[in-house]
Amino acid sequence: MEYTRLGQSGLKISRIALGCMSFGDPVKRTPWALDDGAAAPIFRQAVELGVTFWDTANIYSLGTSEEIVGRALREYTRREDVVLATKLWAPMHEGPGGAGLSRKAVMEQIDASLRRLNTDFVDLYQIHRFDPQTPVEETMEALHDVVKAGKARYLGASSMWAWQFATMQHAAQAHGWTRFVSMQDQYSLIHREEEREMFGLLAHQGVGSIPWSPLGGGLTTRPWGERTTPRAELNRTADQQDRPIFLDSDQAIVQAIQRIAEARGVSMAQVAMAWVLKNPVVSAPIVGATKPHHLADAVASLDLTLTAEEVSALEEPYVTRQPTFF
Repeated sequence: MEYTRLGQSGLKISRIALGCMSFGDPVKRTPWALDDGAAAPIFRQAVELGVTFWDTANIYSLGTSEEIVGRALREYTRREDVVLATKLWAPMHEGPGGAGLSRKAVMEQIDASLRRLNTDFVDLYQIHRFDPQTPVEETMEALHDVVKAGKARYLGASSMWAWQFATMQHAAQAHGWTRFVSMQDQYSLIHREEEREMFGLLAHQGVGSIPWSPLGGGLTTRPWGERTTPRAELNRTADQQDRPIFLDSDQAIVQAIQRIAEARGVSMAQVAMAWVLKNPVVSAPIVGATKPHHLADAVASLDLTLTAEEVSALEEPYVTRQPTFF
């Protein structure tokens, strides 16, 4: 395992992050989620491989992901050995503090997450999305107070427009509040829109990217058209705003990945992940592992260096698209 700093902060993380959306009560929104017993081998493997950065969210399986992660922290490792991240914003209940980024929601949801995780603090507390109904100053001051109360060590954000992220960072800087050190954004060979504005902003501000879906929802890990897992069968083709997640032109990208993987004698996942890791603004891609080879491939990709010709072959077929899920 390789380790790095999260952006220009002092927080040391593994270069592969364990995405915990895969864990939870299968009845709670996520039919392919793994319960405690099914998730146990993944947590043990993460510890063995040195994957010390674990990312979850309050909304994942309606809180049960956090509960499983909390139990795993006690059973398979030590709290001080793991960089633990969670998020807020999504609707947890109908009350005024059940969703969004108001001061009430921030204070209520951090306490609820800490109870489920059975810990006194999280290392990284992230806003899952931008909340247009709450003044950014209200959100950033509340998050700053969470840090000052010792309930979070660092702050991060996720999927939003670059101008929204810049506005929140400016509000924090102007008032002397805690700024974001990370951006969890969608980034893969088939979703590269973050390169246009967000990545330049992150590099300028010293913020680390921790991409979600770095393998394009699994599309870049198997030959075009192959669907061999329950999640692949259930994958959406459009987001909540009916923006397409996949395009027909993605076939050329997947075929390029397959050609390079076969020539190198490695998995397609390793090629796709190695491409994500080469971007200097990327601190740690998030791997939503449900099978042992998922983490193994991700870690192996750290040793795979793509040639300039291979990078060109992977990038050339990309077609501009709308960002999805924000």
